[in-house]
Amino acid sequence: VLNDLADFNIPALMFSGGEPLIRPDIYELANYAKLLGIRTVLSTNATMITPENAQKLKEVGLTYIGASLDGIGETNNLFRGKPWAFEKAVAGIRNAKAAGHKISLRMTLTKHNVSNIDGIFDFILQEKIERVCFYHLAYTAQGRGVASDDCTLVETRDAIERILNKTREIHKSGYKLDVLTVDNHA
Repeated sequence: VLNDLADFNIPALMFSGGEPLIRPDIYELANYAKLLGIRTVLSTNATMITPENAQKLKEVGLTYIGASLDGIGETNNLFRGKPWAFEKAVAGIRNAKAAGHKISLRMTLTKHNVSNIDGIFDFILQEKIERVCFYHLAYTAQGRGVASDDCTLVETRDAIERILNKTREIHKSGYKLDVLTVDNHA
């Protein structure tokens, strides 16, 4: 598959999942993609990023690591269905940063976590993260997200206004942060 993708001259490849770090061959796959000239990215919940595998991921030349954090503290734990998800994700993000990785934080907006936007921006500044992507919920028959979890139009508009205001405030302070809103098909 990687050979075919290289033949198609794809510009980048994101290893995602589920959780891609479950695969024991993830380092081999990422390294092979790099040898083929494909820019590689990892999308992870960050809970499995230890200092050791953060270094291995650095050695295979990832462009950046996209770390999902869908709220602060208990909000993220409930979203991920694990009582330790937030703490392990924070540790994983810190391990990746310590190994020299660029981090892109990812948050899917739902009615259960939309109130955490300010806390996410505080976390970004505290941890010196370079990029954040706010995703709108895209629910499918196979996924865990359902229509009843989606933000109302008013909640969505308020969330976007808060994201824009916080982005403006951060940029005025001189901090360089890429902020994206993704999957809003309106």
